[in-house]
Amino acid sequence: MKKVEQTEKATSLMKYKEEFETVCSIIATHRKRVIRVVNNESLLMVWKVGGYISNKLKTSAWGEGTVRQLSDYIRTIDPTARGWSYRTLYKMVQLYDTYTTVTFSALMSETGMTKGGDILPFEMVQIEDPVIVPFEMAQIPSVLFATGWTNHQIILNRCKTDTERLFYMLYAGRERLENKELMRAIKTNTMSSLLGGKEVQSDVMTKVYPASTLLFKDRVYLEMLGLPLEYKESKLRKGIISHMKDFILEMGKDFLFIDDEHRVTVGGKIFKVDLLFYHRLLQCMVAIELKTTEFHPKDLGQLEFYLETLDQEERRSNENPSIGILLCKDADMEVVRYALNRSMSPTMVALYKEQLQVGSVIQRSLVEFCKFLSK
Repeated sequence: MKKVEQTEKATSLMKYKEEFETVCSIIATHRKRVIRVVNNESLLMVWKVGGYISNKLKTSAWGEGTVRQLSDYIRTIDPTARGWSYRTLYKMVQLYDTYTTVTFSALMSETGMTKGGDILPFEMVQIEDPVIVPFEMAQIPSVLFATGWTNHQIILNRCKTDTERLFYMLYAGRERLENKELMRAIKTNTMSSLLGGKEVQSDVMTKVYPASTLLFKDRVYLEMLGLPLEYKESKLRKGIISHMKDFILEMGKDFLFIDDEHRVTVGGKIFKVDLLFYHRLLQCMVAIELKTTEFHPKDLGQLEFYLETLDQEERRSNENPSIGILLCKDADMEVVRYALNRSMSPTMVALYKEQLQVGSVIQRSLVEFCKFLSK
């Protein structure tokens, strides 16, 4: 009797499965919109409060002690209120003052970000209530809604230039970075890795995948593996497998892991691809070969052989040509450039570092990155 009931229940579920999925989709869509609206309103509140206090301080109507008194007053009238310390209030002022400067406005115009809505999928929130904030306030730049208030605090604390601040708020929005992920991105110089020179990519790579220069880093940090001073490729590969989540976060969230030591057969011989991934945005397989030594041109030939095999034997009709990444410990960039000049496949060379090495960020226009986001 129970089996009959279970069968009937399963049959009924299959009958209405499509309709049920539609309802679930509606729920999920509106939940996301609610979260987005709440986050936008929260950031708009921060902007208004910061602007109001900034105006009082600039006109000498308030002193620094007044801001501390305001903090105490807010907590007095609402003991449950959090995030209203005088330091946080000054951070709100910093947000307003930083993004109302002439230099930031000029950068916004240079990168085409003044259009705002063409870049990021968010609802525009306008300041329309002169009663609540009775003074002239600059309109909040729409790009600020790319990420949340906590991430903005990290950006303000850790970035030194408008270029860096704009890049990381856009990058945090695109990758949906949480606080720790954003801090790591800044610490590992993601801006430099993505917007630096791309002589590490083959011409075929940039031709087939124009967006690849803004998707793939030319330098990754693997300190999470805890590698010893000396190790073999197998140790490196096993370390990556053991820390796959961290590795994918370092490479980019669009990577989906498929296999390690992936077997391909050609002419009766078996070859193994160190790591095989799938890239959701580019819709293609990505083969990663690991080298614990300095880059050698012969390594590129091996990688191209794997790509040809993957495309002929495993690529599906709806997928794009496979990409190859040679992840090396070190490389002579002149040798890399010569080798890639004759590469006939979508390939690139990237370096990995066992420890974090914080360096200066390359100052380069964000125009290309902003255009990429607009698509």
